Amino acid sequence: MITKRHLLALSAALPLAFATGAKAADEIILGYSMAKTGPYVSLANTNEIAIDMAVEEINAAGGINGKPIKLVKFDTAGDPKQAVLAVRRFAQDDKALAVIGPFSSSECKVVFPAAERLGIATMSMASSAPNLAADFQYAFRNTTGEGTIIKLVLNSIMERGLPAGSAAIAHATDDTVSNVIGTKVLPAILDGAGLAPQDVVTFEYAAFDLSPQVSKLKENPTDLVGLGAPPEAAIKLAKEMQRQGHEGRLFGGTTVADVELPERMDGAGNGMTIGTTFYEGLNDKTRAFGAEFSKRAAAAGMDRTVANQFDASAYDIVYLYAEAMKAAGVTGDPAKLADERTAIADAVAKIKDAELLEGTISIAENHDAIKPIYILEVDGDGWKLVDTIQR
Repeated sequence: MITKRHLLALSAALPLAFATGAKAADEIILGYSMAKTGPYVSLANTNEIAIDMAVEEINAAGGINGKPIKLVKFDTAGDPKQAVLAVRRFAQDDKALAVIGPFSSSECKVVFPAAERLGIATMSMASSAPNLAADFQYAFRNTTGEGTIIKLVLNSIMERGLPAGSAAIAHATDDTVSNVIGTKVLPAILDGAGLAPQDVVTFEYAAFDLSPQVSKLKENPTDLVGLGAPPEAAIKLAKEMQRQGHEGRLFGGTTVADVELPERMDGAGNGMTIGTTFYEGLNDKTRAFGAEFSKRAAAAGMDRTVANQFDASAYDIVYLYAEAMKAAGVTGDPAKLADERTAIADAVAKIKDAELLEGTISIAENHDAIKPIYILEVDGDGWKLVDTIQR
C-alpha cells in the first residue's frame, strides 16, 4: 500500500534523480586505467600528467561538443585482474563513454574481450604484442606492434653498415610482450634477415643475477643481441655484459623506451639501439609539450621529469578520442550511452592522418596506430636520434 509518507519520499527523491541525470549529461566521462604502481611504474607512472594536460587543453578550448571531459581513474598496478575490474567499473558504475588504457599487453589480453562484451572502447598507450586488438570492434592501441618496430630497428642497423653478421636473443619469460618478442617476433625477424639466432637465453624480469645468461652468450659472442625485456631487466643485462666483456650491440623495441635508460645504465649498453614513437627534440610542439610536462612532473615530485613515448601516446589518446567524439556528435546523455559508445568506437576506427604530438597518426585495420618511428641509440648518458621512418 502506498501511503502519503511514501509519496512524499518519492517526490523528494525525484528532483535528486533528475539533477543527477542532468549533471551526467553535462559532461563527457572517460575512464583512465592507470599503472602508477607495479612492474611498469618507471614507464607508466607519469602518464597521468600527460593525460591531465590534454584534458585541460581540450576543456579550455570548449570541450567536446560544448561539454567538458571528466576523468575517472583506477590504478591497476599493471595487474590483469585489476584491469578487468577497472573496465567493468568504468562501464557499469561510472557510465564512462570510453576508456584510456590499460598500459600493458598482459592487461590488454584480458581487458579487450571484457570491453567487447561491455561495448566500450579501450585504447592502450603501450601494449605492443602483435595484433592484440585486431579481432575486436572496441579495442584500439595507440601503439605500433613490436614486430614492425624491431624490424625497422634491425634494418637501420644493417643499412648504416654496423656490425650485424651474427645474433642472439635474450628475453624475459614472465612478461607477455617480452616473451612474445623473444619467442616469436625476434626469431622471425632474424630468420628473415638471414641471421638465425645462435643462442637464446631467458630470465624472469625481476631476476637479480643475470651472470649465467651472459656467460652463455659470452661462450659464443655475437654482433647483435635482440632484447625482449622491461627497462630494469635491460639495465641488468647491459651491466652484466659490460662486466663480462661482451661487446655485442643490444637492440629492441618500445619495451625499453625509457628516456632515462642511458643514464641508469651507468655507462653500460653504449650503442644499444631501439625504436620509439616519440622524440622530444623533434620540433617546437614536442619541445613545448616536454617543457610543460617536466614542470608538472617536478612539481609533483616525480623521480622522472622527462616525458617518454608512453606519456606522449597517452596524451594523443585523449585527442584521438576527442576527434572521434566530435565526429560522432557525442552528447554524454545517459539514455544514449550504449549507442554513443559504439559511435565512438566506429569513429576511432576511421581516423586518418590526424596531426598530433607524435606525428601524423592513422588507425590501421588491425586497430593499431600507424605513426612515425624514431630510431634511437644510447650515446653516453643520453639517447641520440639516428633515423626517422615515416610510415
